[in-house]
Amino acid sequence: MMNSIFRPVILGLAFITTAAISNDKAEFDGPYVITPASSSQSTAYWVCNNKLKSTAVIEQQVKRPKSCGQLPQATTSAEIKQVMPDTYSGIKKVVALSDVHGQFDVLITLLTNQKIIDDEGNWAFGNGHMVMTGDIFDRGHQVNEVLWFMYKLDQQARDAGGMVHLLMGNHEQMVLGGDLRYVHKRYDVAAKLLNRPYDKLYGADTEIGQWLRSKNTIIKINDVLYMHGGISSEWISRNLTLARANKLYRQHVDASKQSRKADDELNFLFFGNGPTWYRGYFSEEFTETELDTILNHFDVKRIVVGHTSQERILGLFNNKVIAVDTSIKKGQSGELLLLENKQLTRGLYNGSRENL
Repeated sequence: MMNSIFRPVILGLAFITTAAISNDKAEFDGPYVITPASSSQSTAYWVCNNKLKSTAVIEQQVKRPKSCGQLPQATTSAEIKQVMPDTYSGIKKVVALSDVHGQFDVLITLLTNQKIIDDEGNWAFGNGHMVMTGDIFDRGHQVNEVLWFMYKLDQQARDAGGMVHLLMGNHEQMVLGGDLRYVHKRYDVAAKLLNRPYDKLYGADTEIGQWLRSKNTIIKINDVLYMHGGISSEWISRNLTLARANKLYRQHVDASKQSRKADDELNFLFFGNGPTWYRGYFSEEFTETELDTILNHFDVKRIVVGHTSQERILGLFNNKVIAVDTSIKKGQSGELLLLENKQLTRGLYNGSRENL
C-alpha cells in the first residue's frame, strides 16, 4: 500500500498534504473559483503561504499561481453541472461509499487499492457508477481536495460511459445553509482572506457550489435505493416521489434552518425522519416488516445508506439494508461496497475483497 500522506500527482492535479498544515491553519488552500453575477469572467482565488492570490480562468483552465504549493488545478465543465436523472437501470457495476469528511488521503488510498482509480488517480471503473452517499464536508482538513478530485472524477467517469453520483448529505446541507459548527479550523484562513463566510466559499456564484447544487439527494440504480441517512415510513404517508424530493432539496439547500423548519414538507425532508438524517434502521424498534413495506413502495430489493458510522460495510435484514459509512472520517482506513452480477462485495482498505 502506498503511503497515505505523501501521494503522487493525482489526475494532473497536485494536492497539498497534511505536511502543509501547521497549527490547524493552511499555508496553502484553494482554488475557490468565483463568477460574479455582474460578470462572465471567473476568477480563481488561492491561499499561498497564508496570502491571497488570484488567477483568471481562461478557456476553462484553472491554473495554480507560481510558488503556491501543490494545490489542485482543474478544467471546468458545464456538462457536469447539469441536473441528471435520479433513476437508472441496466447498470452492470456500482461502487458505493460514504462520509469521507475531508479525508482525502484515505479516499485516494482506498479507491486506488480497489482499482476504482489507477495509480495516477484517473477513473478506472469503466462504465460503472460510483455513488458517494454524502458528507464530504466538515470535520476533516482536506475537504477542498476531495471536492476538486470528485469534480474531476465526475468528468472522467462520463467520458468512459460511467457516472459519479455525489449525493447530498446532512453536512452538505448544513454548510450550504450556513450551519458551520463542524468546519475544520484550517478554513478560517481562506474565509478571512476572501472576506467571505465559509459557506459562501461554496456559494451559488462558485464553480464547486454550482456543481454541488445540481446533485441529487436520493437515487435509484437498478433495484437499489441510495441516500445518506435512510427512508422512513413517513415518506410513504407523504406521497412523495424521488423527483419531487430531489427538486425540493435543490431549491431550498440555501435556505436557513429556520425557514426550512417553518415549512412542514421541508422540515421532514431536511431534518428528523428525512432521508439525510434518519437512523431508524439501526434501532431495535425497527422491524423487517416495516422495511419490506418501504422496499415494496419503491420497488427495490435493498437500500444503501451512510450517516451511521460502522467499523466495516454492514448488512442488515439479510442485506436488505447496507450501511457504507465505514468511519473514513477518523482518517485511518475505510471500505467500499461493490455491486456486480448480483454479488455484494466488501472492498477492504488493503485492496482485498470479501463477500458481504
